[in-house]
Amino acid sequence: MGSNRRDFIKFVVAGAVASGCPVDMALFATPADTAPTIEGEENKICHQIRDGKVFTRPPASAKHDIVIVGGGMSGLAAAYLLRKHDFLLLEKEPHFGGNAYLMEFQGQAYATGSAFADNQSVVDFANEIGLNPFPVDNFDPTIVNGEFIADTWGDGVDKLPYSPSVREAFKKFRKELLAIDYEKRETELYSVPATELMKGYPPELQLWWDGFGASSWGSRSEDSPAAAVVSQLQWAAAPNRKDDRYTWPGGLGALSKHLAEVLTPKYADRMLTDATIVAVSTEKEEVNVTYLQGADLKTVAAKAVIMATPKFITRRIVEGIPDKQDEAMQQMRYIPYALVNLIFDKDIYRKGFDNWCPGNSFTDFIVADWVIRNQPGFHPKYNILSCYTPLHEEDRRLLLTEPTARRVAGKVLQDFQKLLPTFDVDPIEVHLYRRGHPMYMTMPGVFTKVQPLLREPMDRIFFANTDSEGPISSTTQAIIAAKRVAKEVEHRLAGKPVPSRPEAVALAG
Repeated sequence: MGSNRRDFIKFVVAGAVASGCPVDMALFATPADTAPTIEGEENKICHQIRDGKVFTRPPASAKHDIVIVGGGMSGLAAAYLLRKHDFLLLEKEPHFGGNAYLMEFQGQAYATGSAFADNQSVVDFANEIGLNPFPVDNFDPTIVNGEFIADTWGDGVDKLPYSPSVREAFKKFRKELLAIDYEKRETELYSVPATELMKGYPPELQLWWDGFGASSWGSRSEDSPAAAVVSQLQWAAAPNRKDDRYTWPGGLGALSKHLAEVLTPKYADRMLTDATIVAVSTEKEEVNVTYLQGADLKTVAAKAVIMATPKFITRRIVEGIPDKQDEAMQQMRYIPYALVNLIFDKDIYRKGFDNWCPGNSFTDFIVADWVIRNQPGFHPKYNILSCYTPLHEEDRRLLLTEPTARRVAGKVLQDFQKLLPTFDVDPIEVHLYRRGHPMYMTMPGVFTKVQPLLREPMDRIFFANTDSEGPISSTTQAIIAAKRVAKEVEHRLAGKPVPSRPEAVALAG
């Protein structure tokens, strides 16, 4: 697509690349009687901190049973599960939802991140809060070499538009992985890279899994554990397989939006946005949480604190993390991610839900209204296609400015229009949502050796977020983490020490 043609398309860039403003506690003086005067606007405060300005940490002005840091899916779910207690939920963004955040274009929802749930406990949770999910019921197709192939790892593997030898290699790979006893070899498979499985196979195979891994669990084949590839292929190609994924128009942002709407009428005064966490420190009988909201620096005290935040942030704002746990947090790596929504005012594509496109600037695209496309009376005005675009760690800079982010979106559109002849159509708008560190990289050893330490409680401080749980970064795991910490907090508030997990004790030793 030429630059002149692109000039007539509206590009919209949203999202934040920075992930809050974690503050080194050495910058804080001893609490004083006079609170500091702090100018508003979060970036200005962050720049002052960067430049060495020392702020006074004020004393606690309020007390709560629980403070939840982070209003993504894990923090929202924790607030819901612990709503009978006096909780305070703090979120740095102007909205809740985190990676599961829904946006709309003239009334039609589209995703900016998490696409679907694949766990019955999440389905049950959605039903509990009154949002019935829709089944996906469509094994993933692939679009490659100018052809659409339905059900890639099922019947589609015989139709892949490669040379006969490459197609046979795909079939051999499927057969070999289906023969693996996953349950018996799970620990071993999580310790070796996926490229061990791909030795001797043609590059087309690794290219396919490079895209799938980067989009699904943040790692290309060389950084992915073999277990992730084996479990995914066995799900997609097993003889008695079933597509157990559920979602809504706009992805799992619909779930976080609904959950916030359930909580807000009763608890709005305890759900704060634009609240940047400065410090979390354990005192004798409580935990102090200091945060910036607007021009105000505040401290609140709590009997328990839930850190529903990524660990690269957590370790910089929580005081006193044990050395082994801090080392584990430092081992976590996070990729930058862009989601480019192409908005067409005519039907372009509705043949598959999650469509893989190896060898492009984006990895896959999802039809935003897939699960309601066949509902009686559904006649959408727009066809919105959500292109998932995970970047390499060193390319995070491309999302920092609007001009470079627009170039990322422009490349996605260019690649999309070359996939099939019918795709060479201009959208009316292109919306890019950018995140700097949204997805941790699932790598060998992370699930079995690192994450057990990440979720070990610190007496009154508890660790949620999807990166505490594993094996992959997902809203499903974020909710599972929330359920775990809710039980731990209930235990602690009842005056009982939370027992350490045996695997974490062994690791710590």
